[in-house]
Order: sequence, then C-alpha cells, then structure tokens
Amino acid sequence: MEHPTLRVRRLAADVTLPAYQTEGSAGLDIAAYLPGGDVVMQPGDIRLIPTGLSVAIPAGFEGQVRARSGLSTKHGICLPNAPGTIDCDYRGELKIALINLGREAFSVTHGMRVCQLVISPVAHARVMEVDELDPTVRGAGGFGSTGVHAGR
Repeated sequence: MEHPTLRVRRLAADVTLPAYQTEGSAGLDIAAYLPGGDVVMQPGDIRLIPTGLSVAIPAGFEGQVRARSGLSTKHGICLPNAPGTIDCDYRGELKIALINLGREAFSVTHGMRVCQLVISPVAHARVMEVDELDPTVRGAGGFGSTGVHAGR
C-alpha cells in the first residue's frame, strides 16, 4: 500500500512535528504550541489550542482529529467535534478544540501531545434527488431504535 505524503510547515522553529508513537499507531500525535504559558481548562471549558503547524493533506484525503485515549479516559479531555475534519485545501494553522469533560481543572502545557491526526481517504458522492427511497427493515427508526443490547 502506498503511503500518502503529509507536508508539514512549522510556524516557529521550536514546534514539535507530528509523529507516530509506535509502528502500529493509526494516528500522528499532535502537540500543543503554548510558548506563552499553560492553558488551564476548568470543567466544561472549551478551548482552541494552537499547534504551530500548518499542513497540506493530499487531495483525496482528510485529516481526522481525534482525542488521545489517555487524556480522555484519565482526565476527560476530549474534542467537542470528534472527530474533527481537516480538509485537503486548508492551509491555516491547526488549532485543536478541546473540552474538559472531567471533574477537575486540567492544564494543557507547551509540547503536550493533545490529539492524534489520522489521514483517511475521502470519497465524494454524487448527489441525486429522488421522489422516494428504497425501504429498509429499520425504516425511519432513529436514535435508540435498534436498542442497546446485542441481539436487540
């Protein structure tokens, strides 16, 4: 399988480049760029965290920004729009929206790995207006319509 190339630009000399932490990692860890000091997040706070990076995602791909499992399970630090999407034509600074769903204040520090970036293929759909849609077993059943237990 051919690997797409992610072109990355540091917006300052001391910015941490994205990196896979293990051979099998699906996402590149992205670090906070906070040379001016920590960002303290109170429970319920949503903050936009700069990374000091801009990227060029290859055409036909997107960047999916996801929470780091350790931050989310140990501290309640998640992404309010998870997964966030970075389009292939965006060239501005990556800023990561974080939310503190935990019960205590949390400090985001300079260089802290705050999220992961997964590069995924994208398919563009052709939109076709129709008068009716094919029927299915589920039909118009919405939230909770399939139950919560295996086998319904």
